Amino acid sequence: MALSYGLFICLLLWGSTELCYPQPLWQGGARRPVRSKPPLVVECLEAQLVVTVSKDLFGTGKLIRPADLTLGPEACKPLVSTDMDDTVRFEVGLHECGNSVQVTKDALVYSTFLLHKPRPVGNLSIVRTNSAEVPIECHFPRQGNVSSQAILPTWVPFKTTVYSEEKLVFSLYLMEENWSAKKRFPTFQLGDIAHLQAEVHTGSHVPLRLFVDHCVATPTPDRNASPYHTIVDFNGCLVDGLSDASSAFKAPRPGPGTLQFTVDVFHFANDSRNTIYITCHLKVTPADQVPDQLNKACSFSKSSNSWSPVEGTADICQCCNKGSCGIPGRSRRRVEQWHQSASRSRRHVTEAADVTVGPLIFLGKASDHGVEGSTSSFTSVMLGLGLAMVVTLTLAAVVLGVARRRQAASHPVMCPVYASQ
Repeated sequence: MALSYGLFICLLLWGSTELCYPQPLWQGGARRPVRSKPPLVVECLEAQLVVTVSKDLFGTGKLIRPADLTLGPEACKPLVSTDMDDTVRFEVGLHECGNSVQVTKDALVYSTFLLHKPRPVGNLSIVRTNSAEVPIECHFPRQGNVSSQAILPTWVPFKTTVYSEEKLVFSLYLMEENWSAKKRFPTFQLGDIAHLQAEVHTGSHVPLRLFVDHCVATPTPDRNASPYHTIVDFNGCLVDGLSDASSAFKAPRPGPGTLQFTVDVFHFANDSRNTIYITCHLKVTPADQVPDQLNKACSFSKSSNSWSPVEGTADICQCCNKGSCGIPGRSRRRVEQWHQSASRSRRHVTEAADVTVGPLIFLGKASDHGVEGSTSSFTSVMLGLGLAMVVTLTLAAVVLGVARRRQAASHPVMCPVYASQ
């Protein structure tokens, strides 16, 4: 009776008996083949970057087209491949395709990205594979000789030694929240705060003070790309803090050659990419030079509605409100004199550089409204199913009750009558 009653409920809800019994997950069909090779292989050679991409990039059995793949900001095309090949291959120089290079204390880092952008086939207006952007980096250690050939001559001229000792190395890192180490994974949620640290390694150079002159955020490593967002402007004004962000320089500095600042993370509206790159123009001055309007690090405080410098007097930040920062004549003459003396005695010193950090990857960039809508729809469906089941059970109970009453009415019970003696 219980089995028949349950089958009756299943028939009322789904209309067939197929959904009333558990189905096996695999019914003799072929499982999806296990991937034996990685979808992407990167080879960092001495002067060349080799990228090999499986045509089954997503592991779904749907092969991508080589024409939908490009490498780097300049959209370099892959080598010619046949339909029989199961991979697509790129062979480019380390400095080609718009690849960016970053010099750190221990390595040279070449950065680029692989872009898969499917296009409709023929006269169709649909695509059946996803777009994807895969960041690629090559790290080359700076210690030792990277050439397989012998170093000639075996003696080192004095001029080369001076050049090596006085070379400045600029760098920009993403840091953990407590500033104790570099950030291991460049992933963020909207509402997080990015901690950035700019450094200059001086070697045996005279003590120098580092400044962040200008910073811009773009969706690709190209600092001239569009759209863009200016973070630092006007020779050291952190203008991103003027909006609804809390971005600011950290004071005091850890040292003259280091400058730390925070940026409230964001993404570009109406842009499908979930990555941004931050490119900053870094420069140095002598450590004993007093900061001025041209060399400063100023943050905006919403509580006091004013600008304040990391070091120096408050008046050097007043030009941030004007949107144009000059330099007093006294400071300008001093800088020009220092540049002239430096050019005579240190002709190989680079006093400024553009450095890029990225990509910053944002998780869950999909619209919150879409997520809420799907959750709401799922909840509505489940609530509807629950109500339908309650109504069905109620109707079944009524039907059974009526049937029993009719059965009792058609078969009257005979009660015996005893006569008294």
